[in-house]
Formats: sequence, C-alpha cells, structure tokens
Amino acid sequence: MTLVFRNATVLTMDDTHTVHHGGDVLVAGERIEAVGPHLEVPAGTTEIDASGGIVMPGMIDTHRHMWQTAMRGYGADWTLTQYFVWYYLQWGKTFRPQDIYAGNLLSGLEALDAGVTTTVDWSHGLQTVDHAEAAVSALTEVPGRFVLAYGNIQQGPWEWSAAPEFRDFVSRHFGTSNDMLGFQMAFDVTGDPAFPERAAFEVARDLGVPVTTHAGVWGATNDDGIRLMHEHGFMTPSTIYVHAATLTRDSYHRIAATGGTASVSTESEQSAGQGYPPTWQLREHGIPVSLSMDTSVWWSGDLFSAMRTTLGADRSREHLEAHGRQETVTHCHLRAEDVVDWATRGGARALGLDSVVGSLEPGKKADVVLIKNDTSPVSFPLLNPYGHVAFQAQRGDVHTVLVNGQVVKSAHQLDGGGLAKARQVVDETVEYLQGQLGPEAWAEGMHPEIPATKVLDNPYTYTTWDAGSAQWKGGTGPDAPGGATP
Repeated sequence: MTLVFRNATVLTMDDTHTVHHGGDVLVAGERIEAVGPHLEVPAGTTEIDASGGIVMPGMIDTHRHMWQTAMRGYGADWTLTQYFVWYYLQWGKTFRPQDIYAGNLLSGLEALDAGVTTTVDWSHGLQTVDHAEAAVSALTEVPGRFVLAYGNIQQGPWEWSAAPEFRDFVSRHFGTSNDMLGFQMAFDVTGDPAFPERAAFEVARDLGVPVTTHAGVWGATNDDGIRLMHEHGFMTPSTIYVHAATLTRDSYHRIAATGGTASVSTESEQSAGQGYPPTWQLREHGIPVSLSMDTSVWWSGDLFSAMRTTLGADRSREHLEAHGRQETVTHCHLRAEDVVDWATRGGARALGLDSVVGSLEPGKKADVVLIKNDTSPVSFPLLNPYGHVAFQAQRGDVHTVLVNGQVVKSAHQLDGGGLAKARQVVDETVEYLQGQLGPEAWAEGMHPEIPATKVLDNPYTYTTWDAGSAQWKGGTGPDAPGGATP
C-alpha cells in the first residue's frame, strides 16, 4: 500500500541529520518514496495525521537476549554474578526449545511495541539445533526485522560451531540474502592463551558471517581476549563488542584500528557490574556506538531508557572527571542528538544495514516510527525533538510503527493477535520453570544469596580457564583444559 505521514517533525537521521518541521514521509510498498514538506501523493494514499508528533527511523537494538524475556523482571535485584549462577551454572540448561520460542515471541512483540524495528537476538541459550529452530520460528512469526546471533553458553564455541548440524541449520535458514532475518555468531573470548575460540572464528570466516562478543566484562572477559583476537587477525569492521566496559586503552586502540563497533547496554552496565558504561572512552577513541537493552530479566525492553541512561552515565562521568581536576563542565559533549543517532543509524551501521534502514531517505526500507500521544501532558510543547525523544518519550507514546512498509502498530495498539498467543506460551514456560525449580528455589532465585560453594570467577562451564586470576583452575600442564601451559 501507499501511506503518508502528514505534518510531523521528521528526524531523518540522514548524513546531515536533516529535520523537517511540518514534514511528510511517503511510503510506497516496502520503501520510502519521499521525505519533505507538503508532498504530493497518489490518489488513494492512506494518510496518517502526525501533527504534534515526531516521525523517525525505527530504532535498532544490537544486543538483546530475547530468549530470557519469559522471565521478565525476575532478576531485578541480581548482580552479574547471580545472573551467571542462575543462567550459566544452574537453571539455563533446563530451558526447552518451546521456552526459547516463548521468550523470543514475547520479546519480538515487546520490541515492536516500543518502536524497535530491528533487534539482534543474542541467543546464547541454543543448546541444540532444535532450540535454534524454535528461536527462528518465533522470529519469523513476528513481523519485525531480526538478526539471529547464534550461541550456546553450555558448550565451547569451538565445539558447537564445528557440529555438522550447525552448518546444516545455517545453510537451511541463511543460505540466501534476507534483510528481514540476518545471522551472526555469538560467543565470548575468555583470554585462555591457547585461544580455543580460534576454531569458531574460522567457522565464522568460512561462512562469511559477523561475530558479536561480550568484551570487557568484569570477571569474565578482558584485554587478553581482545589481544588474542587481534594477533590472530579476527578483529574486523563487522565485529560487535558488547559492553566493552573494562578494557584498557590498548584494546580500544585495537578496536578502533580494525573498524569494529561497540554495543553499549547502559542500564545493564550500571546495575549488573560489567563496568562503567564506556561511551566516554569510546568517544575518545572514535569507536562507533550502537545501543542495546540486554535482557528483560532485569531491565526495560525499550531504547528510550537506553538513550536517557546513556546520556546520564556519560555526563555523570564527564562531570566527575572534571571535578577531580577542580574544573567545571560548561558544555555537555554528548548530546541528545547523538544518542538518537546511536539508537537508529548507529545500529544500522553496526549491522551492515546502513544502506537498508536507519534513516528516512528515499529508497530505503520503510522502517518508520511515529511518536505521538494527544492524551498525554508530556507530548507538548515539542521544542527540541532530539531532547524529546531521549528524555520525554516513552513506549506508550509510540503511536504507529512500520516495518518494511507494513503497519505493525497503529493508534498505540499492536496489530494482529500475537499478544494472546505470546501470553499463553509464556505462561506455560513460567509454569514449567516453577515446576523444575520448586517453590523454594523459585523464590530464592529472585533474591539470591552468595552460594555456599565458591562461584567461579569465570562462568563459562566449558573451560577451566579463569580470566579473573589468569590461572588454570584444573592444573597448569599441557594436559590441563585448553591444552597448553600458560
């Protein structure tokens, strides 16, 4: 169909960040036909009154553990260690394929509802190919744009990536180009000097797919992993470094020199303990940034929260550093306009989709969001549109969402009947997990105490390498796990 948004404040997020006041956006089929004021449109074009609202590109989340959404809010008081204990060491392995499906289905709808039209499903719960099939089934059922980042926290990446069934899965689902469903490999590099992850990087290189990795996460991954990736030639412009919060200047230089990007999850980094949100360092080193929300087991599932917390964390650090020098910050370096760019164009660049989505320009795919809420006292006056998006707007202000030219949300309501099905399958998953844990463990999981046994500094059960202390847990000889003497 042909559709036009009329009389909006249009944030194009093009190369010059053109803003049209009283502007229109014309969509024809899957693509944007024209952007500007007072557009002439074909007869029969559906018109949406966007006056008093903001039309902007669909937002892009480059790191979301969608499979965990069925556990929404369960870990609100967790630390990162408690997250590792629950998902990596104890209960994550109990998730069935249908539980992956349930989480992905709900998460996909949650993203669209908040104007997030492209989401990277950082799916590190794929213990079997059946789990992966369930993940893809949900992603293709939701009318959004997704990237499956395939991972398995219960097995070494050099193991699952070498399995014939993994190759078969990739060829069946990702053998042809499809900008509605992309593919990455998702795994972490522990810093083991034997660098067993090399085999997985070689698989990614052979398949021609990007790697996304949790880098610079306190107690799990550090500079050694970055150095090993760099020395072996596996840092590329398509590599996404999630968090990147506890790295040294050496690692930031390596990322910048190889053209990589960082996915910052500020809510997560502030609360869980990966490290201080690193945008102030990424800006210093010229490393491109995209935003992500990480997981709904803790935090919000929208990028409005990501934008405002990122601004707060960056500015707080800037003031703190200045005060330590007995100086005063008189002008903020990070602006609202910057984080809106990171939430849209930044994500598109990171995913190699900049020619497809991320801005409102003729010829690009029509992933479009209208922020408008005539019943809200917060919707006016609309003076600084970037500031309004970053600090004032909420999920409930998302009026209309288009993905690939298809209306998926209108008049503040998701289209279709997907929500009822999501509620049913999520209820089944929650009931199943409660049964697996039992009432006592289920209640304790929400308020976990320090376990009686020592929690490993490194949570990866498939290796005994301890990134925290840089020693083998299981010995120091050639026969030690990892196969080399440190």
